[in-house]
Amino acid sequence: MRSLQAVVLVFLVACLPARAENGSVGFVVIAVPNGTAAPVETALWYPAEGAAPRATRLDFFSQDLAPGAPVRGRNLPLIVISHGTGSSFTGHVDTALALAQAGFVVAAPTHTGDNTRDRTGAADLGARTRQFAAVVEHVVEHWNPGAVNPDRIGAFGYSAGGFTVLAAAGGTPDRGRVAAHCAANPDFFDCRLIAAAAPPVAPTVLTRAPHALRALVVAAPALGFTFGPGSLAELTMPVQLWQAEEDTILPMPHYAEPVRSALPRPPEFHRVAGAGHFDFMAPCPEGLARVAPAICVGNPGFDRAVFHARLNAEMVRFMTDALRP
Repeated sequence: MRSLQAVVLVFLVACLPARAENGSVGFVVIAVPNGTAAPVETALWYPAEGAAPRATRLDFFSQDLAPGAPVRGRNLPLIVISHGTGSSFTGHVDTALALAQAGFVVAAPTHTGDNTRDRTGAADLGARTRQFAAVVEHVVEHWNPGAVNPDRIGAFGYSAGGFTVLAAAGGTPDRGRVAAHCAANPDFFDCRLIAAAAPPVAPTVLTRAPHALRALVVAAPALGFTFGPGSLAELTMPVQLWQAEEDTILPMPHYAEPVRSALPRPPEFHRVAGAGHFDFMAPCPEGLARVAPAICVGNPGFDRAVFHARLNAEMVRFMTDALRP
């Protein structure tokens, strides 16, 4: 009996994500092919083998990483991060690092046409889902064959990225609801963004991820009101849903609430007291705070760094449980 228990224990340990040895996390930026469209800049964090970390500059951020190091482990779980509008792969660098330290491969695309350098495609949600699907396919099938297990894929989406992962996972939003929503709320951020699109962007086809997403973390989902009854019926995987109590960009009850109601399986729900919309983004270093105070300066008394210690720990715990073989 003890021999059998030992064999079972060894099997279970082998199935867990391999924590990065000595905290070493590899890092690389790749260009993901996207059909006839421009390649998608994508950053990858992953458990590294045999390389000492060093201070690595990522735009305004600095992390101790091992650029280009070999991947440690095979059949690792993958998390794909979809950032909010006008951001980049650096929008959630602390979360990506925490996940990689816990044994996940993390892929964070900079959405083409909706980033810090170019927002000309910010209203084209179909392009976002195509890019997301291209990243999933490339990382699983081409980047480092065998490193990622195609049956252990999760996603984290924030704001416009929240809509992206819900759609890529199989959600079917009713974008016909946008006109009525924006007629009633013309000053909401999403409505101003849509109104500013020139020429107006017609709804394009939303692309489903080529491999099933087994777990989702969704924070402050944009266009949540487009998900009515039955629209998320296919999303039977575990979902962790986050809402900022003081979100003035996507205010209650138009965004997280409809998503929560439409999910067929009650999500693990977190409403964060005192948080604003941008508090789901990585805590800002001094240089970024100087040039982008709108996304860096939070509500009085709210400590984004303290909150992110909780956010990242909750996400690691949730994804570890949900993507266990």
